[in-house]
Amino acid sequence: MPPNVLILMADQLTPRFLPCHGHPVVKAPALDALAAGGVVFDAAYCNTPLCAPSRAALMSGRLPSSTGAYDNAAEYRSDIPSFAHHLRGAGYRTILSGKMHFCGPDQLHGFEERLTTDIYPADFGWTPDWRRPDHRPSWYHNMSSVTEAGRCIRTNQIDYDEEVVFAASRKLYELARLPERRPFCMVVSMTHPHDPFAIPDPYWNLYRDDEIDMPGPAIPPAEMDPHSQRLRHVCDMDAAEITPAQVRAARRAYYGAISFVDEQVAKLHETLRLSGFADNTVVLFLADHGEMLGERGLWYKMSFFEGAARVPLIVHAPFLFSPHRVAEAVSLIDVLPTLVDLAEPGAAARLPTPADGRSLLPHLRGDGGHDEVLGEYLAEGAIAPIVMIRRGGLKFIHSPADPDQLYDVAADPQERTNLAAHPAHAEQIALFRAEVASRWNLPALHESVLASQARRHLIDAAARNGRFHSWDHQPFQDAAQQYMRNHLALDDLEAMARFPRVHPP
Repeated sequence: MPPNVLILMADQLTPRFLPCHGHPVVKAPALDALAAGGVVFDAAYCNTPLCAPSRAALMSGRLPSSTGAYDNAAEYRSDIPSFAHHLRGAGYRTILSGKMHFCGPDQLHGFEERLTTDIYPADFGWTPDWRRPDHRPSWYHNMSSVTEAGRCIRTNQIDYDEEVVFAASRKLYELARLPERRPFCMVVSMTHPHDPFAIPDPYWNLYRDDEIDMPGPAIPPAEMDPHSQRLRHVCDMDAAEITPAQVRAARRAYYGAISFVDEQVAKLHETLRLSGFADNTVVLFLADHGEMLGERGLWYKMSFFEGAARVPLIVHAPFLFSPHRVAEAVSLIDVLPTLVDLAEPGAAARLPTPADGRSLLPHLRGDGGHDEVLGEYLAEGAIAPIVMIRRGGLKFIHSPADPDQLYDVAADPQERTNLAAHPAHAEQIALFRAEVASRWNLPALHESVLASQARRHLIDAAARNGRFHSWDHQPFQDAAQQYMRNHLALDDLEAMARFPRVHPP
Protein backbone atom coordinates (compact mmCIF):
# COMPACT_ATOMS: atom_id res chain seq x y z
CA MET A 1 0.00 0.00 0.00
CA PRO A 2 1.30 3.52 -0.74
CA PRO A 3 2.31 5.54 2.32
CA ASN A 4 -0.11 7.69 4.24
CA VAL A 5 0.55 11.43 4.18
CA LEU A 6 0.10 13.85 7.08
CA ILE A 7 0.68 17.51 6.23
CA LEU A 8 1.12 19.73 9.28
CA MET A 9 0.77 23.37 8.34
CA ALA A 10 1.57 26.50 10.31
CA ASP A 11 0.57 30.01 9.33
CA GLN A 12 3.03 32.87 8.91
CA LEU A 13 6.02 30.93 10.26
CA THR A 14 9.42 31.94 9.00
CA PRO A 15 12.09 29.24 9.44
CA ARG A 16 14.82 31.48 10.87
CA PHE A 17 12.99 31.33 14.23
CA LEU A 18 13.12 27.54 14.48
CA PRO A 19 15.88 25.84 16.48
CA CYS A 20 16.40 23.32 13.67
CA HIS A 21 17.43 26.33 11.55
CA GLY A 22 19.77 27.63 14.20
CA HIS A 23 17.65 29.92 16.39
CA PRO A 24 19.20 29.92 19.87
CA VAL A 25 16.13 30.92 21.89
CA VAL A 26 12.95 29.34 20.51
CA LYS A 27 11.93 26.00 22.03
CA ALA A 28 10.41 23.49 19.60
CA PRO A 29 11.47 19.97 20.59
CA ALA A 30 8.87 18.14 18.48
CA LEU A 31 9.97 19.96 15.34
CA ASP A 32 13.60 19.31 16.29
CA ALA A 33 12.77 15.60 16.42
CA LEU A 34 11.04 15.73 13.03
CA ALA A 35 14.05 17.52 11.57
CA ALA A 36 16.56 15.12 13.14
CA GLY A 37 14.81 12.15 11.54
CA GLY A 38 13.77 13.84 8.31
CA VAL A 39 14.83 15.82 5.27
CA VAL A 40 15.15 19.54 6.03
CA PHE A 41 14.96 22.05 3.18
CA ASP A 42 17.08 25.06 4.09
CA ALA A 43 15.90 27.25 1.20
CA ALA A 44 12.18 26.54 0.81
CA TYR A 45 9.93 29.41 -0.29
CA CYS A 46 6.30 30.21 -0.78
CA ASN A 47 5.41 31.33 -4.28
CA THR A 48 3.27 34.23 -3.22
CA PRO A 49 3.65 35.71 0.30
CA LEU A 50 -0.01 35.92 1.34
CA CYS A 51 -2.36 33.34 2.88
CA ALA A 52 -4.99 32.41 0.30
CA PRO A 53 -2.94 32.64 -2.91
CA SER A 54 -0.05 30.77 -1.30
CA ARG A 55 -2.38 27.96 -0.23
CA ALA A 56 -3.94 27.82 -3.69
CA ALA A 57 -0.41 27.49 -5.13
CA LEU A 58 0.36 24.71 -2.65
CA MET A 59 -2.86 22.86 -3.48
CA SER A 60 -2.64 23.25 -7.26
CA GLY A 61 1.12 23.19 -7.86
CA ARG A 62 0.59 26.25 -10.05
CA LEU A 63 1.37 29.96 -9.84
CA PRO A 64 -1.38 32.55 -9.28
CA SER A 65 -1.02 33.87 -12.83
CA SER A 66 -2.18 30.49 -14.17
CA THR A 67 -5.04 29.97 -11.69
CA GLY A 68 -6.42 33.48 -11.08
CA ALA A 69 -6.03 33.01 -7.30
CA TYR A 70 -4.38 36.40 -6.99
CA ASP A 71 -5.13 37.54 -3.45
CA ASN A 72 -6.98 36.80 -0.20
CA ALA A 73 -10.40 37.16 -1.84
CA ALA A 74 -9.80 35.56 -5.24
CA GLU A 75 -11.60 32.33 -6.05
CA TYR A 76 -9.63 29.12 -6.33
CA ARG A 77 -11.73 27.67 -9.16
CA SER A 78 -13.29 24.23 -8.95
CA ASP A 79 -11.91 23.14 -12.33
CA ILE A 80 -8.28 23.40 -11.15
CA PRO A 81 -7.06 20.00 -9.90
CA SER A 82 -5.49 19.95 -6.43
CA PHE A 83 -3.22 17.37 -4.85
CA ALA A 84 -6.33 16.19 -2.98
CA HIS A 85 -8.00 15.41 -6.33
CA HIS A 86 -4.94 13.54 -7.57
CA LEU A 87 -4.50 11.48 -4.39
CA ARG A 88 -8.22 10.79 -4.06
CA GLY A 89 -8.21 9.56 -7.64
CA ALA A 90 -5.33 7.26 -6.69
CA GLY A 91 -7.42 5.71 -3.92
CA TYR A 92 -6.51 7.92 -0.98
CA ARG A 93 -8.93 9.09 1.67
CA THR A 94 -8.40 12.88 1.66
CA ILE A 95 -9.17 14.90 4.78
CA LEU A 96 -8.73 18.54 5.78
CA SER A 97 -8.82 19.85 9.33
CA GLY A 98 -8.28 23.58 9.72
CA LYS A 99 -7.49 26.60 7.62
CA MET A 100 -7.02 26.57 3.88
CA HIS A 101 -8.60 29.94 3.02
CA PHE A 102 -10.51 28.72 -0.02
CA CYS A 103 -12.47 31.62 -1.51
CA GLY A 104 -15.64 30.84 -3.45
CA PRO A 105 -18.44 28.29 -3.16
CA ASP A 106 -16.20 25.20 -3.45
CA GLN A 107 -14.85 24.63 0.05
CA LEU A 108 -13.53 21.10 -0.54
CA HIS A 109 -11.34 21.12 -3.67
CA GLY A 110 -10.87 17.38 -3.68
CA PHE A 111 -11.03 16.69 0.06
CA GLU A 112 -13.45 13.89 0.82
CA GLU A 113 -13.98 15.25 4.32
CA ARG A 114 -13.47 18.65 5.91
CA LEU A 115 -13.60 18.42 9.69
CA THR A 116 -13.80 22.10 10.67
CA THR A 117 -14.85 25.39 9.20
CA ASP A 118 -12.21 27.92 8.15
CA ILE A 119 -11.03 30.73 10.38
CA TYR A 120 -11.13 33.21 7.46
CA PRO A 121 -14.09 34.24 5.28
CA ALA A 122 -14.75 32.60 1.93
CA ASP A 123 -16.35 35.60 0.20
CA PHE A 124 -14.95 38.45 -1.91
CA GLY A 125 -14.98 41.08 0.84
CA TRP A 126 -11.18 41.32 1.10
CA THR A 127 -10.63 42.18 -2.56
CA PRO A 128 -7.88 44.80 -3.00
CA ASP A 129 -8.20 47.70 -5.44
CA TRP A 130 -5.11 48.61 -7.41
CA ARG A 131 -6.94 51.58 -8.90
CA ARG A 132 -7.04 53.24 -5.46
CA PRO A 133 -3.52 52.77 -4.05
CA ASP A 134 -3.96 55.48 -1.40
CA HIS A 135 -7.15 53.95 0.03
CA ARG A 136 -6.76 51.87 3.22
CA PRO A 137 -9.75 49.53 3.71
CA SER A 138 -10.59 48.70 7.32
CA TRP A 139 -9.84 44.99 6.80
CA TYR A 140 -6.14 45.53 6.05
CA HIS A 141 -3.57 44.74 8.71
CA ASN A 142 -2.81 47.50 11.16
CA MET A 143 -0.27 47.67 13.96
CA SER A 144 -2.56 46.74 16.84
CA SER A 145 -1.11 43.21 16.69
CA VAL A 146 2.21 44.75 17.75
CA THR A 147 1.08 47.58 20.02
CA GLU A 148 -1.21 45.19 21.94
CA ALA A 149 1.13 42.19 21.91
CA GLY A 150 1.54 40.14 25.07
CA ARG A 151 -0.13 37.60 27.34
CA CYS A 152 -3.70 36.33 27.14
CA ILE A 153 -5.89 33.57 28.50
CA ARG A 154 -7.84 32.77 25.32
CA THR A 155 -7.90 34.07 21.76
CA ASN A 156 -9.81 33.34 18.58
CA GLN A 157 -6.69 31.57 17.31
CA ILE A 158 -6.30 29.36 20.40
CA ASP A 159 -9.95 28.31 20.17
CA TYR A 160 -9.53 27.48 16.50
CA ASP A 161 -6.29 25.55 16.63
CA GLU A 162 -7.35 23.44 19.59
CA GLU A 163 -10.50 22.45 17.67
CA VAL A 164 -8.46 21.69 14.55
CA VAL A 165 -5.97 19.45 16.34
CA PHE A 166 -8.63 17.65 18.39
CA ALA A 167 -10.71 16.94 15.27
CA ALA A 168 -7.64 15.65 13.42
CA SER A 169 -6.54 13.39 16.28
CA ARG A 170 -10.04 12.01 16.64
CA LYS A 171 -10.20 11.31 12.91
CA LEU A 172 -6.88 9.45 12.98
CA TYR A 173 -8.19 7.17 15.71
CA GLU A 174 -11.39 6.68 13.71
CA LEU A 175 -9.35 5.67 10.65
CA ALA A 176 -7.38 3.21 12.77
CA ARG A 177 -10.61 1.51 13.84
CA LEU A 178 -12.04 1.12 10.34
CA PRO A 179 -11.86 -2.35 8.78
CA GLU A 180 -11.30 -0.74 5.36
CA ARG A 181 -7.62 0.05 4.78
CA ARG A 182 -7.24 2.94 2.35
CA PRO A 183 -4.18 5.16 2.53
CA PHE A 184 -5.00 8.64 3.77
CA CYS A 185 -3.78 12.14 3.07
CA MET A 186 -4.70 14.42 5.96
CA VAL A 187 -3.91 18.14 6.15
CA VAL A 188 -3.92 19.69 9.62
CA SER A 189 -3.65 23.43 9.17
CA MET A 190 -3.27 25.72 12.18
CA THR A 191 -3.47 29.50 12.32
CA HIS A 192 -0.55 30.08 14.74
CA PRO A 193 1.90 31.81 14.89
CA HIS A 194 -0.01 34.31 12.69
CA ASP A 195 -0.65 37.66 14.33
CA PRO A 196 -2.16 39.04 16.57
CA PHE A 197 0.78 38.33 18.82
CA ALA A 198 -0.95 37.09 21.97
CA ILE A 199 -0.29 33.80 23.75
CA PRO A 200 -1.27 32.19 27.10
CA ASP A 201 1.13 32.07 30.04
CA PRO A 202 2.33 28.45 29.61
CA TYR A 203 3.95 29.48 26.30
CA TRP A 204 4.75 33.12 27.18
CA ASN A 205 6.61 31.95 30.29
CA LEU A 206 8.89 29.69 28.28
CA TYR A 207 10.83 32.87 27.48
CA ARG A 208 12.25 35.89 29.30
CA ASP A 209 12.37 39.44 28.05
CA ASP A 210 16.14 39.57 28.38
CA GLU A 211 16.66 36.63 26.00
CA ILE A 212 14.43 37.92 23.19
CA ASP A 213 16.62 38.89 20.23
CA MET A 214 15.57 42.15 18.61
CA PRO A 215 15.34 42.92 14.87
CA GLY A 216 18.31 44.23 12.97
CA PRO A 217 18.54 47.95 12.25
CA ALA A 218 15.44 49.31 10.55
CA ILE A 219 15.76 50.89 7.14
CA PRO A 220 14.48 54.47 7.26
CA PRO A 221 11.15 54.58 5.40
CA ALA A 222 12.43 57.19 2.95
CA GLU A 223 15.23 54.79 1.94
CA MET A 224 13.00 51.75 1.47
CA ASP A 225 12.11 50.30 -1.91
CA PRO A 226 8.73 51.57 -3.22
CA HIS A 227 6.86 48.34 -2.44
CA SER A 228 8.05 48.38 1.18
CA GLN A 229 6.88 52.00 1.43
CA ARG A 230 3.47 50.98 0.12
CA LEU A 231 3.30 48.12 2.63
CA ARG A 232 4.02 50.54 5.44
CA HIS A 233 1.04 52.59 4.25
CA VAL A 234 -1.24 49.59 3.69
CA CYS A 235 -0.52 48.20 7.17
CA ASP A 236 -0.72 51.65 8.79
CA MET A 237 2.86 51.33 10.05
CA ASP A 238 3.58 55.01 9.40
CA ALA A 239 0.74 56.04 11.72
CA ALA A 240 1.97 53.98 14.68
CA GLU A 241 4.84 54.62 17.05
CA ILE A 242 6.24 51.22 17.99
CA THR A 243 8.34 51.09 21.15
CA PRO A 244 11.18 48.62 21.79
CA ALA A 245 9.08 47.11 24.59
CA GLN A 246 6.24 46.43 22.13
CA VAL A 247 8.63 44.88 19.61
CA ARG A 248 10.05 42.64 22.33
CA ALA A 249 6.56 41.62 23.48
CA ALA A 250 5.50 40.82 19.92
CA ARG A 251 8.54 38.64 19.34
CA ARG A 252 8.17 36.92 22.72
CA ALA A 253 4.53 36.12 21.94
CA TYR A 254 5.54 34.89 18.47
CA TYR A 255 8.13 32.58 20.01
CA GLY A 256 5.48 31.33 22.43
CA ALA A 257 3.13 30.71 19.51
CA ILE A 258 5.80 28.62 17.80
CA SER A 259 6.07 26.56 21.00
CA PHE A 260 2.27 26.20 20.96
CA VAL A 261 2.44 24.91 17.38
CA ASP A 262 5.24 22.57 18.40
CA GLU A 263 3.06 21.14 21.18
CA GLN A 264 0.29 20.43 18.65
CA VAL A 265 2.81 18.70 16.39
CA ALA A 266 3.84 16.52 19.34
CA LYS A 267 0.21 15.61 20.05
CA LEU A 268 -0.42 14.61 16.45
CA HIS A 269 2.79 12.63 16.19
CA GLU A 270 1.84 10.74 19.36
CA THR A 271 -1.58 10.06 17.85
CA LEU A 272 0.14 8.61 14.77
CA ARG A 273 2.17 6.32 17.03
CA LEU A 274 -0.74 5.16 19.16
CA SER A 275 -2.98 4.59 16.15
CA GLY A 276 -0.36 2.43 14.47
CA PHE A 277 0.21 4.72 11.49
CA ALA A 278 3.64 6.15 12.33
CA ASP A 279 5.69 3.54 10.45
CA ASN A 280 3.92 4.15 7.13
CA THR A 281 3.11 7.86 7.21
CA VAL A 282 5.07 10.58 5.46
CA VAL A 283 4.87 13.71 7.63
CA LEU A 284 5.37 17.10 5.99
CA PHE A 285 5.72 20.22 8.10
CA LEU A 286 5.44 23.52 6.27
CA ALA A 287 3.91 27.00 6.35
CA ASP A 288 2.12 29.20 3.85
CA HIS A 289 4.55 32.15 4.15
CA GLY A 290 6.81 33.87 6.65
CA GLU A 291 6.75 36.89 8.96
CA MET A 292 9.07 39.90 8.94
CA LEU A 293 8.63 40.44 12.72
CA GLY A 294 10.17 43.91 12.63
CA GLU A 295 13.14 43.13 10.39
CA ARG A 296 13.96 46.00 8.00
CA GLY A 297 11.26 48.01 9.82
CA LEU A 298 8.54 45.75 8.33
CA TRP A 299 5.93 43.42 9.83
CA TYR A 300 3.78 40.60 8.50
CA LYS A 301 4.41 39.36 4.94
CA MET A 302 3.49 40.56 1.39
CA SER A 303 7.05 40.94 0.08
CA PHE A 304 9.77 38.68 -1.30
CA PHE A 305 12.29 39.45 1.41
CA GLU A 306 13.57 36.33 3.16
CA GLY A 307 11.54 36.85 6.33
CA ALA A 308 8.26 36.99 4.42
CA ALA A 309 8.90 34.53 1.58
CA ARG A 310 10.91 31.69 3.11
CA VAL A 311 9.01 28.84 4.75
CA PRO A 312 9.94 25.76 6.76
CA LEU A 313 9.75 22.46 4.91
CA ILE A 314 10.54 19.20 6.70
CA VAL A 315 9.72 15.78 5.24
CA HIS A 316 9.86 13.04 7.87
CA ALA A 317 9.71 9.52 6.47
CA PRO A 318 12.67 7.56 7.83
CA PHE A 319 11.27 4.36 6.31
CA LEU A 320 11.75 5.95 2.87
CA PHE A 321 14.38 8.70 3.12
CA SER A 322 17.57 9.01 5.15
CA PRO A 323 17.82 12.19 7.25
CA HIS A 324 19.76 14.98 5.53
CA ARG A 325 19.54 18.66 4.62
CA VAL A 326 18.88 20.19 1.20
CA ALA A 327 20.55 23.50 0.32
CA GLU A 328 18.91 24.05 -3.08
CA ALA A 329 15.98 26.45 -3.44
CA VAL A 330 12.54 24.80 -3.73
CA SER A 331 8.99 26.00 -3.20
CA LEU A 332 5.44 25.10 -2.27
CA ILE A 333 4.36 24.44 -5.87
CA ASP A 334 6.75 21.48 -5.74
CA VAL A 335 4.59 19.72 -3.14
CA LEU A 336 1.84 18.54 -5.54
CA PRO A 337 4.13 16.66 -7.95
CA THR A 338 6.00 15.24 -4.94
CA LEU A 339 2.81 13.84 -3.39
CA VAL A 340 1.68 12.45 -6.74
CA ASP A 341 5.03 10.68 -7.11
CA LEU A 342 4.80 9.29 -3.56
CA ALA A 343 1.38 7.82 -4.35
CA GLU A 344 2.53 6.38 -7.69
CA PRO A 345 6.21 6.71 -8.68
CA GLY A 346 6.60 8.58 -11.95
CA ALA A 347 3.00 9.80 -12.05
CA ALA A 348 3.99 13.48 -11.76
CA ALA A 349 5.39 13.33 -15.28
CA ARG A 350 1.97 12.26 -16.59
CA LEU A 351 -0.27 14.89 -14.99
CA PRO A 352 -3.16 15.87 -17.30
CA THR A 353 -2.76 19.47 -16.08
CA PRO A 354 1.00 20.05 -15.80
CA ALA A 355 2.20 21.63 -12.58
CA ASP A 356 4.47 24.65 -12.47
CA GLY A 357 6.45 22.91 -9.72
CA ARG A 358 8.77 19.91 -9.85
CA SER A 359 8.87 16.77 -7.73
CA LEU A 360 11.13 16.87 -4.69
CA LEU A 361 11.77 13.10 -4.80
CA PRO A 362 15.33 13.52 -6.17
CA HIS A 363 16.10 15.84 -3.24
CA LEU A 364 14.45 13.47 -0.79
CA ARG A 365 16.48 10.54 -2.08
CA GLY A 366 19.70 12.55 -2.02
CA ASP A 367 20.06 12.35 -5.82
CA GLY A 368 20.22 16.09 -6.48
CA GLY A 369 17.32 18.07 -7.89
CA HIS A 370 16.34 21.51 -9.07
CA ASP A 371 17.48 24.82 -7.57
CA GLU A 372 14.89 27.39 -8.61
CA VAL A 373 11.89 29.25 -7.23
CA LEU A 374 9.42 31.39 -9.14
CA GLY A 375 7.27 33.87 -7.25
CA GLU A 376 4.42 36.28 -7.97
CA TYR A 377 2.75 38.88 -5.78
CA LEU A 378 -0.55 40.30 -7.05
CA ALA A 379 -2.32 41.52 -3.92
CA GLU A 380 -2.56 44.45 -1.51
CA GLY A 381 0.32 46.89 -1.45
CA ALA A 382 1.15 46.22 -5.09
CA ILE A 383 0.12 48.50 -7.93
CA ALA A 384 1.40 46.19 -10.68
CA PRO A 385 2.56 42.56 -10.80
CA ILE A 386 5.69 41.77 -8.79
CA VAL A 387 7.63 38.66 -9.83
CA MET A 388 10.64 36.93 -8.31
CA ILE A 389 13.24 34.42 -9.48
CA ARG A 390 15.48 32.71 -6.91
CA ARG A 391 18.25 30.60 -8.39
CA GLY A 392 21.58 29.65 -6.88
CA GLY A 393 22.45 32.37 -4.39
CA LEU A 394 20.69 35.14 -6.29
CA LYS A 395 17.19 36.55 -5.90
CA PHE A 396 15.79 38.88 -8.56
CA ILE A 397 12.62 40.92 -7.90
CA HIS A 398 10.97 42.79 -10.75
CA SER A 399 7.88 44.94 -11.22
CA PRO A 400 7.07 47.33 -14.07
CA ALA A 401 6.14 49.90 -11.40
CA ASP A 402 9.36 49.73 -9.37
CA PRO A 403 13.15 49.63 -9.74
CA ASP A 404 14.64 46.15 -9.95
CA GLN A 405 16.11 44.44 -6.91
CA LEU A 406 18.90 41.84 -6.94
CA TYR A 407 20.23 40.25 -3.77
CA ASP A 408 22.96 37.71 -3.17
CA VAL A 409 21.18 35.93 -0.33
CA ALA A 410 24.11 33.59 0.22
CA ALA A 411 26.57 36.43 0.89
CA ASP A 412 24.00 38.96 2.14
CA PRO A 413 21.25 37.03 3.98
CA GLN A 414 19.83 40.24 5.47
CA GLU A 415 19.37 41.61 1.91
CA ARG A 416 20.89 44.98 2.75
CA THR A 417 22.69 45.54 -0.56
CA ASN A 418 20.61 45.84 -3.72
CA LEU A 419 22.99 44.86 -6.52
CA ALA A 420 20.62 45.78 -9.35
CA ALA A 421 22.16 49.20 -9.97
CA HIS A 422 25.78 48.04 -9.75
CA PRO A 423 27.51 48.07 -13.17
CA ALA A 424 29.23 44.78 -12.34
CA HIS A 425 25.82 43.06 -12.37
CA ALA A 426 24.38 44.72 -15.51
CA GLU A 427 24.74 41.57 -17.61
CA GLN A 428 23.04 39.45 -14.92
CA ILE A 429 20.18 41.95 -14.67
CA ALA A 430 19.73 41.89 -18.44
CA LEU A 431 19.52 38.09 -18.39
CA PHE A 432 16.98 38.11 -15.57
CA ARG A 433 14.86 40.75 -17.31
CA ALA A 434 14.90 38.71 -20.51
CA GLU A 435 13.82 35.65 -18.54
CA VAL A 436 10.97 37.59 -16.94
CA ALA A 437 9.81 38.74 -20.38
CA SER A 438 9.86 35.15 -21.66
CA ARG A 439 8.05 33.68 -18.63
CA TRP A 440 5.40 36.33 -18.02
CA ASN A 441 3.23 38.67 -20.06
CA LEU A 442 3.14 41.29 -17.31
CA PRO A 443 0.90 43.84 -19.09
CA ALA A 444 -1.72 41.14 -19.76
CA LEU A 445 -1.42 39.86 -16.19
CA HIS A 446 -1.89 43.39 -14.88
CA GLU A 447 -5.10 43.80 -16.87
CA SER A 448 -6.34 40.39 -15.74
CA VAL A 449 -5.82 41.33 -12.08
CA LEU A 450 -7.65 44.64 -12.51
CA ALA A 451 -10.56 42.96 -14.28
CA SER A 452 -10.79 40.28 -11.58
CA GLN A 453 -10.80 42.91 -8.85
CA ALA A 454 -13.55 44.90 -10.59
CA ARG A 455 -15.76 41.81 -10.99
CA ARG A 456 -15.34 40.81 -7.38
CA HIS A 457 -16.03 44.30 -6.05
CA LEU A 458 -19.29 44.32 -7.99
CA ILE A 459 -20.31 40.83 -6.84
CA ASP A 460 -19.46 41.51 -3.21
CA ALA A 461 -21.40 44.79 -3.15
CA ALA A 462 -24.42 43.11 -4.72
CA ALA A 463 -24.24 40.15 -2.31
CA ARG A 464 -24.49 42.49 0.66
CA ASN A 465 -27.61 44.20 -0.65
CA GLY A 466 -30.41 42.19 0.96
CA ARG A 467 -30.01 38.70 2.35
CA PHE A 468 -26.40 37.54 2.51
CA HIS A 469 -25.64 33.90 1.61
CA SER A 470 -22.37 32.65 3.02
CA TRP A 471 -19.92 30.32 1.30
CA ASP A 472 -18.22 29.47 4.60
CA HIS A 473 -17.85 25.73 5.14
CA GLN A 474 -20.37 24.20 7.54
CA PRO A 475 -19.11 20.83 8.81
CA PHE A 476 -21.89 18.25 8.91
CA GLN A 477 -22.22 15.75 11.75
CA ASP A 478 -24.92 13.11 11.77
CA ALA A 479 -25.79 12.81 15.46
CA ALA A 480 -27.91 9.73 14.73
CA GLN A 481 -24.72 7.81 13.96
CA GLN A 482 -22.70 9.00 16.97
CA TYR A 483 -22.06 7.30 20.30
CA MET A 484 -24.94 5.05 21.52
CA ARG A 485 -28.23 5.00 19.61
CA ASN A 486 -31.14 2.55 19.84
CA HIS A 487 -31.04 1.64 16.16
CA LEU A 488 -27.36 0.59 16.47
CA ALA A 489 -26.38 -2.78 17.92
CA LEU A 490 -24.67 -1.99 21.23
CA ASP A 491 -22.16 -4.86 21.26
CA ASP A 492 -21.11 -4.20 17.67
CA LEU A 493 -20.83 -0.48 18.31
CA GLU A 494 -18.67 -0.89 21.41
CA ALA A 495 -16.50 -3.52 19.74
CA MET A 496 -15.92 -1.26 16.73
CA ALA A 497 -15.22 1.82 18.86
CA ARG A 498 -12.72 0.14 21.16
CA PHE A 499 -9.13 0.49 20.01
CA PRO A 500 -7.27 -1.74 19.81
CA ARG A 501 -10.00 -4.34 19.42
CA VAL A 502 -10.32 -7.18 21.89
CA HIS A 503 -11.43 -9.52 19.11
CA PRO A 504 -10.36 -9.14 15.48
CA PRO A 505 -13.15 -8.09 13.07
